[in-house]
Amino acid sequence: MKWQWWEETPQSEAEYAARRNRMIETQLQRRGIQNERVLAAMRDVPRHLFVPEIFRRMAYDDSPVPIGYEQTISQPFIVAYMLQYLKLSGSEKVLEIGAGSGYQTALLSHLCRKVYAIEIIQELAAQAVKMMDALEMRNAKIRCTDGYLGWPEAAPFDRIIVSAAPGHIPQKLLDQLRSGGRMILPLGDFDQRLLVVHKSKTGKVYRRKLVPVKFVPMTGLAEKVN
Repeated sequence: MKWQWWEETPQSEAEYAARRNRMIETQLQRRGIQNERVLAAMRDVPRHLFVPEIFRRMAYDDSPVPIGYEQTISQPFIVAYMLQYLKLSGSEKVLEIGAGSGYQTALLSHLCRKVYAIEIIQELAAQAVKMMDALEMRNAKIRCTDGYLGWPEAAPFDRIIVSAAPGHIPQKLLDQLRSGGRMILPLGDFDQRLLVVHKSKTGKVYRRKLVPVKFVPMTGLAEKVN
């Protein structure tokens, strides 16, 4: 049974947990998400807390959810799909571009050693910081700045995940990716695809196209150089 937009907002954490478990079973596992660490993180992190209260009944639907400022939390399957492709063991230092209200940041906090998350919209960055504090996720740092430039003083990163679509791969992010590291990002304007980028130990960059997607465009400097 698919949750419909007119369903009532759950009234207890137990009801939210039931929807979260259903999301994992019907949207993730049945569609090929098999990484147990990713599934466990998505089971543990209360996605509904990262969306405005008016949209909480939609938090576990098979679709993006608005979070204000013309931004969204991505569809659960796409979030899990991207995290699975990062191949995180738990020891990595990860750069996240486009933290939004912090949902993916919270998942990464479960999955890696250290998260450096960037959000260009000040209000959303503040929400993300508040949520990390409330959930006591001490291994996540969040900065309000232009993600196109990355976080150079914390580089290099073992993994980079981008949740807004530029028209090209930002060179600054490639430069901050460790040799042997991996980056996943949506690429393109109207015709977007996920791209996984691997930097070999010799520094050579390999690219592989994945599934079609539709993300909000990367703003800031990315708009000026596209």
